[in-house]
Amino acid sequence: MVTAPQPRLRADALRNRERIVAAAREALVEHGADSSLDEIARRAGVGNATLYRHFADRRELIHHVTLSVMDRIADQAEQARAEEPDAFRALRRFVHAAADERIGALCPLLREGGVDQDHPEHVVARERLETGIEALIEAAHASGQLRPDVAIGDLMVAITQLTRPVPGTDCLGFEDFSRRHLQLFLDGLMTPVRSELPGSPTTLEDLRRAARESSVLHR
Repeated sequence: MVTAPQPRLRADALRNRERIVAAAREALVEHGADSSLDEIARRAGVGNATLYRHFADRRELIHHVTLSVMDRIADQAEQARAEEPDAFRALRRFVHAAADERIGALCPLLREGGVDQDHPEHVVARERLETGIEALIEAAHASGQLRPDVAIGDLMVAITQLTRPVPGTDCLGFEDFSRRHLQLFLDGLMTPVRSELPGSPTTLEDLRRAARESSVLHR
């Protein structure tokens, strides 16, 4: 059960909490939603009692890991938009930063980890992230560098798929391969357009509808 927001923590307790979330993120990328909580505590350098003092159960921990990842990626989107004068360079910088967060490997947590995607904290984090990405895409479109038949959903599908380890391979060491193919993908987003894409630009609503349909099929 995901609990209400925690009261303000002491500095040492906050550091422990941050270490646990960081360690959980690494373990969940490598081993999925069934990662051992004992192993996560060991990686964080804390005792099991400390982990459970901050997070009542696995579901609550995964909830906070997904929030942390979304917040970090939203920070990257906002920083790229603010710091890069070239709109497509800002988009490129964001894509690689999002890939470094390994969101493709973390996406299954939303389903397998039992994350409540309608939880108010999750909704706020998701809306902030989506706003940041949409701003990058709008600026790249306005600059004339991003092909007009691409929308935010297209970008998110590519990032999540290209940062998801190939089945049967180890997650570790996968980054170099994903960066190479992300660069190929980004080159394909630039104008002038070299081919006509089938279908229509993928929106966030398209992705949500597909997710809802998938959820129904897997019940």
